[in-house]
Amino acid sequence: MIEALDHIIIAVKDVVAAEKAYEALLGRTASWEGGHPDYGTRNVLFRLDNTYLELLAPDGDSDFANLLRKKIDEGGEGPMGLAFGTKNADQTVEVLEAAGLHPQTPTPGTGVDRRSGATRQWRNVMLPGHRVGGLFMFAIEHESPPDTLPLVAPHDTGGGAVHAVDHVVIQTQDPEAAKSLYGEEGLGLRLALDQTVEKWGGRMLFFRVGGLTVEVVGKPTSGEVHDKPTHSFWGIAYKVDDIDAAHERLEASGVEVSEVRVGRKEGTKVATVKSDTHGVPTLLIGPA
Repeated sequence: MIEALDHIIIAVKDVVAAEKAYEALLGRTASWEGGHPDYGTRNVLFRLDNTYLELLAPDGDSDFANLLRKKIDEGGEGPMGLAFGTKNADQTVEVLEAAGLHPQTPTPGTGVDRRSGATRQWRNVMLPGHRVGGLFMFAIEHESPPDTLPLVAPHDTGGGAVHAVDHVVIQTQDPEAAKSLYGEEGLGLRLALDQTVEKWGGRMLFFRVGGLTVEVVGKPTSGEVHDKPTHSFWGIAYKVDDIDAAHERLEASGVEVSEVRVGRKEGTKVATVKSDTHGVPTLLIGPA
């Protein structure tokens, strides 16, 4: 029932400052500026080819806003959660319940763009943290047309703008439990690679969904995923068509970025973004 990584949530203190930083990072303006009055939050959304980013900040005194504020105060800004896309929330509940993940009943949600007044509606299926390794994770069924959240054209057409997410990185203390959670026994993502890296004694699992990869890395430890938090959302790798143009664009914007180097995957070049990511370890990937 899971068809995509619908969106990626990043916790930030100041959504205005974060929007400005991510406009420079991605090379495009935001697709949406809104909020969730019932939850006491504000958000900015950047739609990409295969998913969208949600910059989420506390903006009220609700329980959720206070939890978000506490998370940022104690752990800083950074990766917060993953929302997986489905076309049928009710059937997804049945499938995830059968997998032992105990999803909640679908909850309706509404958002309004502060600029255009456009409205989007959806249904969320929340997953208990103790069932998903301590992560903030849910499934979402959109009830509004896709173009309600527009894909904004990049600032330039030279290939240096980010156009998609290549992969997200999850760190785990229990790779076998992660395999059960993300694979056929749990969320139903396709396991594309399972390998042990002898150099550092760890394990890497690659799950494919909706044109991107959920990469899980970790070293085996004792303990079960359902008994204690064992997973954490760590970082994001973005796709660009021209890594050298992206490097030049970021440096011109005052963003600190590493030198371009050969990527781990054959036929690629990469660069690490070292500033203005609001706590998200960030990599750019382009063709060699």
